[in-house]
Amino acid sequence: MTPAPLFWFAALALVAAALASLLWPLLRRRDGAGDAGPEDLAAAASVYRDQRRQLDEDLAAGAITADEHKAALDELASRLSAEVASTPGSGAVAGATSRAPWIAALALVAVLPAAAVLAYLALGNPATLTPSPHGAAAAQGVSDEQVRAMVESLAQKMKANPGDPNGWLLLARSYSAMGRFPDAVDAYKQAAERGTPDAQLYADWADAAAMTQGRKLAGAPEALVVRALALDPKNGKALALSATARLERGDVAGSLVQWRELRALLPNGSDDAREIDTVIAQLDGQQLKLPGSAPSASTTAATPPAPGVATAPPIAPGAVSPHATPGAAVGPALTGRVELDPKLAARVAPDDTVFVLARAAEGPRMPLAVQKFRAAELPRAFRLDDSMAMAPGMTVSSRPSVVVEARVSKSGNAITQPGDVRGTTAAVAPGTGDLRVVIGEVVP
Repeated sequence: MTPAPLFWFAALALVAAALASLLWPLLRRRDGAGDAGPEDLAAAASVYRDQRRQLDEDLAAGAITADEHKAALDELASRLSAEVASTPGSGAVAGATSRAPWIAALALVAVLPAAAVLAYLALGNPATLTPSPHGAAAAQGVSDEQVRAMVESLAQKMKANPGDPNGWLLLARSYSAMGRFPDAVDAYKQAAERGTPDAQLYADWADAAAMTQGRKLAGAPEALVVRALALDPKNGKALALSATARLERGDVAGSLVQWRELRALLPNGSDDAREIDTVIAQLDGQQLKLPGSAPSASTTAATPPAPGVATAPPIAPGAVSPHATPGAAVGPALTGRVELDPKLAARVAPDDTVFVLARAAEGPRMPLAVQKFRAAELPRAFRLDDSMAMAPGMTVSSRPSVVVEARVSKSGNAITQPGDVRGTTAAVAPGTGDLRVVIGEVVP
């Protein structure tokens, strides 16, 4: 049913209900009105009070006008006077009294619906019942200009009333989503100063701060991560950022320990767990290649599954191909072109990171080859081959069929996050060329 008929049907039902509430007490005593004894007169007075109270409520609610209210009260008073003055057997008085409720009922039936319609036309907004040609499009989403306007409006409200920590937190996350990281850092600081200590707030603040200094966590961002872990040692995002900070300093063993702590929070079989396993496998390979190093018992022990965070935490970009060696055989290459769907152009900033990777069509999700570049370079050709292997033996040529995925990450994190945009090919054989990957899907 379209909006207009549905509205008028509902309005008609409400008017009918109002009429019923008025007419029932008005008409229920029409029989035997001429035999008014003391008990009957008391009952009539009670009905009069009930009806007057109903009329007062209808007037207050705007269901009837002041003139209609006065007329109805006059009618009620006249009817009550007639019943008081009547005596048993007085047919003339009884007849007049018995006709009075019907006159009042007819007046209400005629006046109340008309008054309701006229009041809506005068005070309501009938134009909203007619769908505009742009209504469907407007219902599907909000334009980028409207989003920016809403964020700016929130910013002005926070300047006028800076005492609300939740408002600052909302503003900070809005700025982060828009890629305005310096503004996000300032808003996170305001939220932290005014609210109770919160691990997730400090982790998000650290992430935004790292983005302002070239995605590096050294210094202030890492200090914020330390504060987050002090509040909640199992905060997934803080663990991931801390592990990445250790990796930036070359502490592969320490980074592995924290990645394994994070892995213990994730259920086996989840996409997040598989991606963390990929990171751990990559770092294990790096550790084995360090001179004089060997994996310790703490980094090789099996990690028990445990329920944990629902979304994947971000990790900073590291070396994309740690096992690539100069002059290595490239094998059959996957080549093609990555493009961004124009409808998602507003979601992508020039400095966002594009990951292009090949995975086995069936089997482990660990990337077989990865290439990355800035979103400003889109559209761009790509090439994925065995020289870009992420782990020994995990190469493009080692799988009978592969898929190619291209993903844009605002944070530059290797793990897929909600809000990233991506595109994927169908399964193809190694060596396939002229592939076209269109980034046109938002990660839920």
